[in-house]
Amino acid sequence: MLPDKDGSGGCGGGQATSGEDPSVNLFREYLRLRTVHPEPDYDAALRFLDRIAEELGLPMKKIEVCPGRVVSIMTWQGTNPALKSILLNSHTDVVPVYQEHWKYDAFAAVKDAEGNIYARGTQDMKCVTIQYIQAIRRLKAEGRKCMRTIHLMFVPDEEVGGHKGMETFVKLPEFQKLNIGFALDEGLANPGEAFTVFYGERNPWWITVHCPGSPGHGSRFVENTAAEKLRSIINSFLDFREKEKHRLNTSECFTLGDVTTVNMTMVKGGVAYNVIPAEMDVSFDLRIPPTVNLQVCFEEQIKKWCKEAGEGITYEFAQKHMNQNLTSTDDSDPWWKAFSTTCKAMNMTLEKEIFPAATDSRFIRAVGLPAIGFSPMNRTPILLHDHNEYLNEQVFLKGIQVYENLVPALANVPTLPCDT
Repeated sequence: MLPDKDGSGGCGGGQATSGEDPSVNLFREYLRLRTVHPEPDYDAALRFLDRIAEELGLPMKKIEVCPGRVVSIMTWQGTNPALKSILLNSHTDVVPVYQEHWKYDAFAAVKDAEGNIYARGTQDMKCVTIQYIQAIRRLKAEGRKCMRTIHLMFVPDEEVGGHKGMETFVKLPEFQKLNIGFALDEGLANPGEAFTVFYGERNPWWITVHCPGSPGHGSRFVENTAAEKLRSIINSFLDFREKEKHRLNTSECFTLGDVTTVNMTMVKGGVAYNVIPAEMDVSFDLRIPPTVNLQVCFEEQIKKWCKEAGEGITYEFAQKHMNQNLTSTDDSDPWWKAFSTTCKAMNMTLEKEIFPAATDSRFIRAVGLPAIGFSPMNRTPILLHDHNEYLNEQVFLKGIQVYENLVPALANVPTLPCDT
């Protein structure tokens, strides 16, 4: 059986002409939109979402949070719209590809003989976008009603930090008017039988350390060079990296989200082979779990490393997130109880973790709202941002059923103190 490269034109609720499940057909259509950095085709995504809103009979609101960066929101009003609403969040952008490393065109959405769909965004996170949409489509077709209003939100620029997307949007009055009580956002695949649920995130710190030194001719033993200071800084950061790696590898209960990762990502300095540079810079990507005291402990440690490396060393942050809010996963919490009880009824095993990277959930939690990161993909290797990213069509279809049960369970949580 040859890979199915064509798929049919977009159809949502109707029957796909290829005989393919219409939800899979719609998923593949969405995957073909080149919303890829550095120049995402957001206009194509907006046209696609406009069509979906019309099919679902839902009003669509668009807010330009930054020039050329639009947040789109479809709203399914509940029977008691005064109650706090449910947010189903997803981002429309995807990361770049190195096409030479892919089996197929990364934007062709090729489906192989095993039903694996290859495309950038299959896991991160166009699958969840279509799963939300198709779950709502089914619920509406069944004549179901929910007590709480449901917002399906589609945001830009998550893959480049969210600064022109969710980070800005949560500060606007339009976000406040949504009256959100609980949010779902993206998670990760789980290679095993269980489904991973994320209730918090590590804080990303992107730091550049500037090392000044004495310049001179490349033939001399010049004292106090920038390179010597640079070496000391690198050693300090990477020695700490090894300690955290050891903690992860020797603990039976730690996951990646429970330790601090440190990776050296850029080095800058020098003008010629025979000139000792007057300054050298090194940059690191740090991801720090919410259990670490960021200001008192971690930044003080960085200051100590800089002081030990020599005089005049400074540092600056390109990104320094300080929010350490966690979403409750206690059985007494009504949101978590609705989520976990529904999953249990579907015989789903949940594994609770701190998200190792960063999603838009961090901005939602930062304004005091509970958010769970969840992508219903089990028996699936974690391939976000990787070559040959794929998702099996049966895993994708099962995810729609999961949301078809989860969404009404959350949207029918009885009146809470926060609602009044």
